[in-house]
Amino acid sequence: MLPVTSMPWQQAWQAALYGPGGLYRQPAGPAGHFATAAQGAPGLGPVLAGALVRWMREEGLTTFVDVGCGRGELLGHVHAHDPAVRCLGVDVVPRPEGLPGPVEWLESPGGPDLPASLSGLEDALVLANEWLDVVPCPVVEVDDAGVLRVVLVDPADGSECLGPALEGPDLVWCEQFWPVTGVPPGDRVEVGRARDEAWAALLGRLVSGVAVAVDYGHVRGDRPAVGTLTGFRAGHHVVPVPDGSCDITAHVAMDSLPHDELLDQRTALRRLGVDGSVRPGYELARADPTAYLRALGEASAAAALTARGGLGDFLWAVTRVRP
Repeated sequence: MLPVTSMPWQQAWQAALYGPGGLYRQPAGPAGHFATAAQGAPGLGPVLAGALVRWMREEGLTTFVDVGCGRGELLGHVHAHDPAVRCLGVDVVPRPEGLPGPVEWLESPGGPDLPASLSGLEDALVLANEWLDVVPCPVVEVDDAGVLRVVLVDPADGSECLGPALEGPDLVWCEQFWPVTGVPPGDRVEVGRARDEAWAALLGRLVSGVAVAVDYGHVRGDRPAVGTLTGFRAGHHVVPVPDGSCDITAHVAMDSLPHDELLDQRTALRRLGVDGSVRPGYELARADPTAYLRALGEASAAAALTARGGLGDFLWAVTRVRP
């Protein structure tokens, strides 16, 4: 008999992050529990923003949209780099205090859902930086008979049990993108169909421009056998318990997303002139110590953004939309 408080992970996850009192609606926000490239070590956000502004200039784009933008940290950096760029943030909270006045804001329902007024985006760079990994999805497990079954979780303590067999469109997705034939019992799948649909819905709001999903992820042939579902609390990995006390995330099956190009962040940023291997020369330190320290900080940030085993391993799914 199943515990009466247990429910599918997707449902519990949605409530824990985006429900009333959910983690992302709390004052600390996501930055209180984990750091993105825009919120991490000092200097990362400005370097990333500079690369994005250069990309926009190359593509002739005039609007920057940050979906799942936390408290708007990256938007502030983009605005500082080029005040002429129209900046628009989308997240589950009301507009945060402290954002530059020209930065626009839309409050989102949360999870895979987008505000209805986010539409008709023209000549825009739309960034979903670590958004899809927190779009809740079904978590399923191979049972002793080789059948994929939905994993249920008790939101109070995180205890799990197996529920019904997976079926319908989610099962079809697994058969196409994450097949489990011949794998041992206990292997897990984080079903990416919900992420694919959320990304496709975002692309549908873009009339012209470029959209890029940036996330820790994997591709077919390199799927993690036991899944990647995990929690973060105050910067530390914790057992994921969907009670609103910790962030809950799972890596994204990036190759199942609609995309034109899939590449790692290291390659993407080096195309945009971010190369952490280049350090300022000591002659600059003698001639202009202040400029040297600034250049050294930028080089350190570039190295962190492109590091192997770190942020450089993010995958970028890039889609170009033309009228």
